[in-house]
Amino acid sequence: MKNKIKWNVSLRTKLSVSVILMLLAQTVFILFVIQSREVQAIYEEQKDKGILLAKNIAQENLQAFIRWDFEGVKESIERRIDEKLVYVIFYNRYNRPFVANDFIIGYEDIYQFSNLPASAKEGDSFSKSRKLDKGDNSPIFSVVEIEVPIFLPESPVKWGSINIGLSQDDIKAEVQKTRLLLVLIGFVGLLVGVLGVAWLTRKITEPIKKLVDGTVKISRGDFSLKIDIDSQDEIGNLAKGFNEMSRKLLLFKERVEDANKKLVQVEKLASIGHISAGIAHEIRNPLTSVKLNIQKLFEKNILSEAEKAYLNISREGIAVIEKFIKELLNFARVSELNLEYFSIEQIIEGSLKMMADLLELKEVKLESYCQKGLPEVQVDADKIRQVILNIIQNSCEAVDKGGKIDIDVTRISIQKESKIKIKISDNGPGIPEKDIKDIFEPFYTTKAQGIGLGLAIALKIIEQHAGSIKVISQKGVGTSFEILIPCNEE
Repeated sequence: MKNKIKWNVSLRTKLSVSVILMLLAQTVFILFVIQSREVQAIYEEQKDKGILLAKNIAQENLQAFIRWDFEGVKESIERRIDEKLVYVIFYNRYNRPFVANDFIIGYEDIYQFSNLPASAKEGDSFSKSRKLDKGDNSPIFSVVEIEVPIFLPESPVKWGSINIGLSQDDIKAEVQKTRLLLVLIGFVGLLVGVLGVAWLTRKITEPIKKLVDGTVKISRGDFSLKIDIDSQDEIGNLAKGFNEMSRKLLLFKERVEDANKKLVQVEKLASIGHISAGIAHEIRNPLTSVKLNIQKLFEKNILSEAEKAYLNISREGIAVIEKFIKELLNFARVSELNLEYFSIEQIIEGSLKMMADLLELKEVKLESYCQKGLPEVQVDADKIRQVILNIIQNSCEAVDKGGKIDIDVTRISIQKESKIKIKISDNGPGIPEKDIKDIFEPFYTTKAQGIGLGLAIALKIIEQHAGSIKVISQKGVGTSFEILIPCNEE
């Protein structure tokens, strides 16, 4: 069985062809009707002119016809004969031919018989189209035969009739001219109609094409597309619904990606925490023994000053290792938050007091602004203070001597949810763009000292508070950390 060929025809093409065919059929029908009426009107006009001409010839020859002046009537009608008036025949009251021009005498079927009855009345007439053959290899030509009765003044009795033949050459030329004009009008009308159809189908199908392209892109996972259709009709409403669907799908995709990132981060942190706790435990036990032995040596007082100096260096190294272990354990430990309502302004003020000596030592200028009327937020004050201290310390270490740090605390609304925004900015050298994505990763650091857990712990604390933290940095300009904490007012 042969497979049927399926043509891939667009909706625009189908709609255009269908409307054009309908328009063509309608145009042909209308032109046919108009042409028929125009041709009929032309023939009726010629008939009316022929009746007037026949009556005029009859009136001119009425006296001669009454006197039966054959020669006078014949001479008169011969003068009348031209290209348009082919023949003239006068019939007597008995419908017998009285006089005619020489040309028509040979056509006995016309010449010998009158078409009007003896009882014809004033206003009656007869008309008929005829084809005449001259018989000398000349082309056959058509005439319109018109016959009207002749009456004596104040007499109702028909005295005779006059039959004339008018050439149809002028009529045919006028009909042809009328047909050509109608064809031209039809062509122009059809052309305008085709252009209108092209514009209309484009206006209808272009938004549909945009919707189709949009569905294809969405099927490929691109939810950022927005279809720009401003029409206030069903297609416009469909486009609005499509854009709303795209927006929701994009939002859902972003939430899923964010949730996946957080899940990966949680799993990563859990693995790092587990490993870190094991490492800290393995290091802490022997380190404690070393520390106790050094302490015993100091207590026996048998060491020289040089030996004590070496042991002090060892004790300082042990202190650094203990600090490292403490940070590892803090990072690994999943501690519960001690949530209470606190003023963010008071937490920041407490943090600044703890950093005052370091700021003064480096001559850093710090300016703090807190929006008035901020509500208290439900947080673990110690944990939030730890985050703020860590960021301020990093900023203080990043800026040069005499640098500047700004702290702005404001209240904002995101998607009808109230939040407290803490922005800590410095005018340091900034963070290289390649490093920004990694600064919250555990053990990532660009400093000579430190193990790179400060910002990882800060991120963990803020996420425990259902908040967010991000960094904005421009090399050579400075760095800003923005912290958002939900503000749930009772």
